Amino acid sequence: MPMVVPPSLMKFIDVIIDSYFIVDMDHNIVDYNRAFAAMLPRALARKLKTKKCYEALQLDICKDNCIAKQCWKLNRQVRLDEITGQVPGEPQPMRFILSCIPIQDDNGEVIGALEVQRNVTDEAMVQVKYQTQMEASAVRQAEMEETLLHRTRRLLEVSRRLYQAQRELLRGKTELFG
Repeated sequence: MPMVVPPSLMKFIDVIIDSYFIVDMDHNIVDYNRAFAAMLPRALARKLKTKKCYEALQLDICKDNCIAKQCWKLNRQVRLDEITGQVPGEPQPMRFILSCIPIQDDNGEVIGALEVQRNVTDEAMVQVKYQTQMEASAVRQAEMEETLLHRTRRLLEVSRRLYQAQRELLRGKTELFG
């Protein structure tokens, strides 16, 4: 029997601005929003209600650590950060913050899950770029410190030689002029 999304859920679901889909207990997509469909290739988006969630969005956690299974098992909301996923047909992987809540029928039986995906791919790329720049900056700083240390040693050596030369000059003047 197909899952019917409870009307109480449908009352507030339109306020979710991130992409989401609703799945039944067999992981069949039974509902989704425009944001989710827009993230997918058009051919796939047209057939979403005939797909399993893991066919539409291939997340690294789907096989071993499915977020819907976690929320069903715990019977509560589950959030996972920095999850990598692949949209079929897209060359670049995406990064998401996922949140999933179990959906219950009027009798309190779990009948599905609402999974919300916040696409943080751009933020993750900025973070990686920032980390790379910080590492490069640390390397440059270490190189500059090494150069400074080397130059300081050279300066101290030159200063020591200059002091010796001045002492010898002073000794020579003293011997010469008395």
